[in-house]
This record gives sequence, C-alpha cells and structure tokens, in this order.
Amino acid sequence: MLLNLHVKNLALIDEADVNLGEGLNILTGETGAGKSILIDAVNMALGAKTARGLLRENGEPAGVELLFSVSGEEKEQALKELGVTVEEDGSVLIARRMSRGKSVCRINDETVTVSRLKAVTALLIDIHGQHEHQSLLHKAKHLEILDAYARLREQKLRERLGKSYRAFLAAEKELASYEMGEEERIREMDFLSYEIRELEQAELKEGEIEELELRHKQMVNGARIMGNLAKAMEYAGGEAGAGDLLSRAVRELAEAAHYDEGLSDLFSQAEEAEGLVNDLGRALSDYASGLEFDDRELSALESRLDFLHGLQVKYGGTCEEMLSALESRREKLEALRDFDGRRQAAEQAYGQAREEACALAAELSGIRKEEAQKLTKSIREALVDLNFLEVRFSVKFEELPRISANGIDEIEFLISTNPGEPLKPLSQVASGGELSRIMLAIKAVLADSDEIETLIFDEIDTGISGRTAQRVSEKLNDIGRSHQVICITHLPQIAAMADCHYKIEKNIKNGRTVTEVTRLKADEEIEELARLLGGAAITRAVEQNAREMKELAGKRKA
Repeated sequence: MLLNLHVKNLALIDEADVNLGEGLNILTGETGAGKSILIDAVNMALGAKTARGLLRENGEPAGVELLFSVSGEEKEQALKELGVTVEEDGSVLIARRMSRGKSVCRINDETVTVSRLKAVTALLIDIHGQHEHQSLLHKAKHLEILDAYARLREQKLRERLGKSYRAFLAAEKELASYEMGEEERIREMDFLSYEIRELEQAELKEGEIEELELRHKQMVNGARIMGNLAKAMEYAGGEAGAGDLLSRAVRELAEAAHYDEGLSDLFSQAEEAEGLVNDLGRALSDYASGLEFDDRELSALESRLDFLHGLQVKYGGTCEEMLSALESRREKLEALRDFDGRRQAAEQAYGQAREEACALAAELSGIRKEEAQKLTKSIREALVDLNFLEVRFSVKFEELPRISANGIDEIEFLISTNPGEPLKPLSQVASGGELSRIMLAIKAVLADSDEIETLIFDEIDTGISGRTAQRVSEKLNDIGRSHQVICITHLPQIAAMADCHYKIEKNIKNGRTVTEVTRLKADEEIEELARLLGGAAITRAVEQNAREMKELAGKRKA
C-alpha cells in the first residue's frame, strides 16, 4: 500500500506531501490545477521517461518519493529475490531525483538502475491510464489478461513450456546443421582436414607466442642491453664505483666506531650496503655472460613468429585459442564422418523435443480455454454492473502456425453492446469511454487474484456520465475493499464514494503559480462535491444535492 507521496520542484509543484489512506482515494480539482502532474510524478518515481516540460528551466532538480507498506511473506520474498529487503517497520522507500541530463534512482537509500527500479515497483503499484485501455485494441494484451487471470493454474506449466521450448529451438538448430548434400559434406571434410593438418604441423605450445615475442624483443635490442649492463657494472663494481666507495666508507666507519660505540649501527648498515652492492655487481656480470645474440637464432625466431602470426589471423589470438580451434575442427570432422548417424540422432532429438513442447502447449491451451469460460462470465457480470445492460462478451481462440515460448494460442476479445448485434472485435465496436469501462471491469475481475495492493486509475471517467458514472463509482468502491485505489476524477458520483478525498488547486505564492494538494475534511468534501455538481454557481440546492450524494455513497459503502 502507498502510504506517502512526496513531490518537490516538479512543474508547478514546489513541494507536496500527500499521506494516502486505505480503500478509495479520490483526487479532484479544476481543469489545469495540476492533477496530471501527480500521476506524472508517480510515473517518474516508477522509472518512466519524464517529459522535459516537467523539469524546471532554472536547473532545480526534481524529486519524487513513494513510501510503501509491504505485508505478506510472498511479497517480501518476491522483493528479496530482486535484492530489496523490507525495513523492520514493513516499509520500502522508492525515490528518484532528476535534473536535465541526469537521473538517480534509489530503493531504501541504495542507488539502483532504472530497470531494477521498474522490476521492483511492478510488484507494488499498477497505474491504469488512457494508454492502457487503448492497449485493449491489441490482441497480445488479451492473452496477457487471460494468463493473468489463470496465473495460479498456469504458472508452473508455463515455466516448463519455456524450458521445453528452448530445448526445442536448440534441437531445431542442431538438426539444421545437418542440412547439406553429399558434395557439400565432402568439401567441408576436405577443408577441415586441411585446417587440422595445418594446426597439427604447427606443433603449437601454450604460451609460445608470448615467450617468442619476449625473446625477439631481447635479441633486437641486444646491443643496447649489453651497453646498459656494462655501464651498470662499471657504476656498481668498477674503480671509483659504488662498491669501491662503499668499501672506503666501511673502513672509515670501522675506525670511528672503535672510538665511538654509538656508530656501531651505522657501521653495520654500511657493511650490509657494501655486501648488497657487491652481490649486485656479481649478478650483473653473471647475467651479461649468459646473454647470447645469434643472427641465425634471430632469423629462425622471426620466421616462427611470422608463421604463428599468420595462424593467429585464421584461428585465434593466442596459442590456447588456436589449440581450441584445432579441437573443435576435429569434433566437426568426426561429426561429418558419422554424418548419417548423427543426423538420425538429431532428427530423433528434434522430434522428441517438438513433441514435448507441443504437448505442454496443448495442455496450456486446454487450461486457457477452461479459464476463458470463467473469465468471460466474470467480465460480462462486471460489465453489466458498469451499465452494459445487454452486453455479450466472448473469447475467440486461434491456433498459431508455429509454437512459441508462450504456446500455440492467439486470442481476441469479442463484444456486442447492443441487442441483435453480432460479436465483434473491441477495435470495431468500443468507443473511448466504453474501452475505459471494459478495462475497469477486467481490473475488477483480476483484483481478487492480483497481488499488487495499489491501483491508480487516471481518466477512468472518460466519456461517461449519469447512471454509468454511478456504476463506475460503485465498482471502484468494490475494488477498494481489497485494494488501495487512487483515482483522479471530475465526476461527483465517483468523488462521493471516496474514503479519502484530496483537492488539487493552484495558488499564487511569492508571485508564482504553484499547485497544492490538501486532504479534505467532511464539510470540505461536501463543498468540493458541490463545486463538481454546480460549477461556478453553487446554490443551496446544489449543496443539499452534494450532501445527499455523499450520504447515499456512505450507505452504499456500508
């Protein structure tokens, strides 16, 4: 459940802090007061792209925070799998801060990516707006709705189907690799044999190229290395070198330490330094005597490197990669030699994988058809509740020409809203207002199995009025019995049903137009209902009508 919405520096909102309640939360206000900004703020916190017009020109960063209360072990476990630990008080804090060109998302003060933010918030809140009910015009959405309704029966089966379908694709790809004629097979075998001989004759050793390149670098720079070593030996052990000078220092300190015991430590250090320099001189001499730079060796080395570099271009960057290429070619050649046997095995594996995937897809289709009958009945009843009095509703199934990870079904919702009219696709029948009510009916049906506690409805009242508006308000109230519902509306019939009512209005502060959100008290709710009923002229009769409307809503809720 969404406990608190905090918005700062977003469009006309300097700062707004909204504490939301259980049940049906209603937001109303004059046209242009900023109702849509709150929905934009929530969408921003959920990871949606934010319109540049919402961010302020002065560069002030915009911030939105959503404080949720999470209950239930299953929900906590789902969040834990996404790396989110619910706080001890059961809360989860979602925050997003945006400035032009920069966005920072946080969950419980941990910085996260936008994709992770979306995955987490998808478990906590669902926003229904005009875009979503327009999605009813697309058949893919219909299958998504049916699967959501049948989730408990389908979930494990769909996981098994997904795994089986991946195995089927792998078997199909393996079988496709055997689609070649005898001539092509022979050519491929000849080419592989040539490459194998080439790699075998190279007598590759792991790390050989690196070793040869180091030796080549040494040999090419032999004269410079010998010159540097000669200078180093002269400075370390030659006459007037470091060793000779340190020997003199040791003799002087030995004599001085005979008279001053305080110099004994310095004398020891000097002796140690002398030994180290002498050791260095001998080591340099030994290294220099071991160096050999033979022109014939250099020529052979360069020839070997050129050969190996040529192989690198064809087979890989290192000797290890080329040895791996050799092994893979041996395996391919062996497979081609036993081509018929392996193709037969691949055909058998493909047939088994396809049979298993198709069986699971058929089982899933059977469950969908059973659940579609229940869904059809429930949606029709919900549509009648929403003033579609003579409505007929059906789910049409078609089998796809090829199995997919989602099965073999393509479905489409069909509807008839008037007596005597045939069932037709939603796109050919429903108006914008009807689509909105159909989506509300679907949400109401899914509510019982939906684990998302908070539902937001924006523009749910598009194209409706009168008795239909009353029916919509009652349906929202029904959903609010098991979920937290947040709804922006301009219709008094819906506003009257509020458990918590908030007014959004524009005010002038310090010479600026700002949007503010206020939770209304009982008498203020009546005033707001009267404004929605009467517009500019609010008479006593309008106020009395508003009061009666609120009382009737209270009786309906009771």
